[in-house]
Amino acid sequence: MTLDAADAISPLGVLPLAGPTCIHLPLNVSPQDLARYAVGLANARGGTVLVGVDVLDLPAAERDAGELHPLMVTHAIFELSGGRLTVNVQHHRLPGGARVLAVFVPQAPYVLAAPDGSVIAWDGAHLVPVTPSEAEPVADQDFTAVVPPDASLADLDPSEVARLRALGRRASASNLPDLDFLQELGLLVPSGGALRPTLAAILLAGTPAALRAHVPQSEVCFYHHQNSDVEFQFREDLLRPIPALLTRLAELIQARNRFTPVQVGLFRIEVWDQDEAVYREALLNALTHRDYTLRDAVHVHHFPDRLEIMNPGGLPGGITPGNILRHQPKRRNPLLAEVLARLGLVERAGVGVDKMYSLMLRHGKEPPEFTTYPDSVTLALHSPGFDAEFVRFVARKQEEMQTLSLDVLIVLSLLAREGEATRAALARALQLPEDRTPRLLRGMEDHALIVKAGVGRGIAYILTDEVRRALGRERPTHSAAQPIKAPQTPELPLAVVAESLGECPRPEWTAPERTLPESGAPGLPEVGVQTDQPAANRAHAQAQAQAVEQPPVPAGPSRRKARSAAREPRDTSGPSAAEIRAIALALARERGRVRNVDLREACDLSTQQAWRTLRRLVQDDLLRKLGTGTRDAAYELRH
Repeated sequence: MTLDAADAISPLGVLPLAGPTCIHLPLNVSPQDLARYAVGLANARGGTVLVGVDVLDLPAAERDAGELHPLMVTHAIFELSGGRLTVNVQHHRLPGGARVLAVFVPQAPYVLAAPDGSVIAWDGAHLVPVTPSEAEPVADQDFTAVVPPDASLADLDPSEVARLRALGRRASASNLPDLDFLQELGLLVPSGGALRPTLAAILLAGTPAALRAHVPQSEVCFYHHQNSDVEFQFREDLLRPIPALLTRLAELIQARNRFTPVQVGLFRIEVWDQDEAVYREALLNALTHRDYTLRDAVHVHHFPDRLEIMNPGGLPGGITPGNILRHQPKRRNPLLAEVLARLGLVERAGVGVDKMYSLMLRHGKEPPEFTTYPDSVTLALHSPGFDAEFVRFVARKQEEMQTLSLDVLIVLSLLAREGEATRAALARALQLPEDRTPRLLRGMEDHALIVKAGVGRGIAYILTDEVRRALGRERPTHSAAQPIKAPQTPELPLAVVAESLGECPRPEWTAPERTLPESGAPGLPEVGVQTDQPAANRAHAQAQAQAVEQPPVPAGPSRRKARSAAREPRDTSGPSAAEIRAIALALARERGRVRNVDLREACDLSTQQAWRTLRRLVQDDLLRKLGTGTRDAAYELRH
């Protein structure tokens, strides 16, 4: 049982004996040793460290623990534990007038390291090393189920409890009295002879003082940017219970949100820059699954063309941006997630990401973009515009086919944007092994949504003529009725690209004398070709890409066929997807790295078109992304 403030020091001034949940330390203990004992106690059951017990027999006027400032001690332990341990520190004056310092230490959700790197635990008498077998069960504990040693019912706000009850009207416990309602949800548990709130209870219905004392890291910082620059024009820091946080964040986003009506027959669909159902799901995921053991806050950046949610703690073990749609859901904070599911705020089945994907694709937008870092993850919801014809097509097809699965939407959206895609590219977009896609693709062929184009290794999938007409798309360069003799979009290995580039004339790439950010673009600094030579550079780059794109001509009869195919007229309205890929690789080789603006200038692309090409080259392991933000991102060749 965890020792709390009321049990640590009795009203009569009687101090508990040192034991499994209490450690006595002298007044002159060093910060490093104090942090070691605090970490050791956290790795065991949690409890209380009493500092200054050795001077209690001295006269009250002499030196006591009052000279140690609680905030300085809290900060020292936090820093020395690597930002992993937050304690509550208070002074307690005893009847004789002397004061002791009580450090209340919660049980750690996973094993912590001491300042010297050792992994230790308090066994009731000494600090002892923790073996891996002993450490494993502790690592699986739920941080939000921890009961803070000094928490009490006074830490809960009755108005926030009422808000929870209103949210959970469909829950079976909604008609129970407040204490029974919270107990039924697992938010109140018996501890120290009384009912005490868990950290999940404080996160959901805590008072401002309780949030500051126990989980100050639950703060959310909202920033509004008038353009795509890193500078923000408005900021609001929010330290509120989760339901109140969601309400205020929705107000802040909606105040700067816009919608475009799309008429579909007699009905009108409102397509918002940021769909409330999507960003609400994204915010709930961030607040439910973030790592609350980290001291960092959640950051929400609202740009004109995107919403970015930066979340402390990476994706749970085994989940990556490349498998997030298919991986079995993992909950970092099981108690908090279960309560929110019972209240109807999140799905038990873990389909929040699927819901975001589906809504954004139905509205003719790019799917959500996840970017992971060692200790955080960023979710970007892009909204630079939408495809109104795709919205109308999906709405009409929904009535005809009753339902369009997420997998079907992913394939349709990708082909509508790119024109064509190989089965391997579709498998990556679906986050499925390639051998699991044929059934889906055959079903879409049976429904006359897609058709195969090309032969052999050059085979790809395109939208049918009927679907393209409905979407207002031009017919691609080749189709099933006109088989490909020489693939127009070869997947070139990096070695082939590099070898071919070495045999081609290299254009003279020069930096501009003055750079200006492109209006409305999700801002990269304008670094690239000179402003008075973009057409010439594009011509050089396209000529170079075409030279790279030509596969080696085989000997014999097939040599004449290949030459004949190479002489076929090409679409000169702009570079093909393969040419753009080759140009991006050429720029990366020539300059050492390529940025979004470089590719835009070279190929006369929009920001989103350039971004999609670079992202795909990263997925194909041809380029490596450098930098942590959209503005500073650059890409270099993988060696």
